[in-house]
Amino acid sequence: MKRTQLSRTHTLAVLVENKAGVLARVAGLFARRGFNIESLAVAPTDERFSRITIVVDAESAPLDQIKKQLDKLIDVVDIAELSLEESALREMVLVRLELDDVAKVADVEALVSGFSGSVLRTRNAHMMLSLSSRPDDLDSFLEKLQPYGIAELQRTGAIAIPGI
Repeated sequence: MKRTQLSRTHTLAVLVENKAGVLARVAGLFARRGFNIESLAVAPTDERFSRITIVVDAESAPLDQIKKQLDKLIDVVDIAELSLEESALREMVLVRLELDDVAKVADVEALVSGFSGSVLRTRNAHMMLSLSSRPDDLDSFLEKLQPYGIAELQRTGAIAIPGI
């Protein structure tokens, strides 16, 4: 469950034209070059553009080479490297717990509150939780949830924007 240390990665925000096939061309470029993508998230910013946030293993991919290859793609408008210190970077996790005791609900609620997360639903000894935070905080959160019985989880890739 624990993600690769972000200090060993490059985070790129790539603004692309919002057209069919662009994401496939970007992902294909990484695959052809043997660059390991740690996470990838994409969504439209408006009707014309989408932003792709790519976290790449620094050891498998020299940053200059990645940028040069991305810049060759016609649909790429802008490429920015985002430093951890100067950007807002978040991931999200959804967790479904199956507690072995209904009495543990209050403990989990306190834990979720301590991480500024949300309890989406509670039914008997089942809970659905949500948290959006930095990847290392999500790792800590999930580690503390382990004893309560994680039945299922879904974690997004990183999204990020430059800081102000």
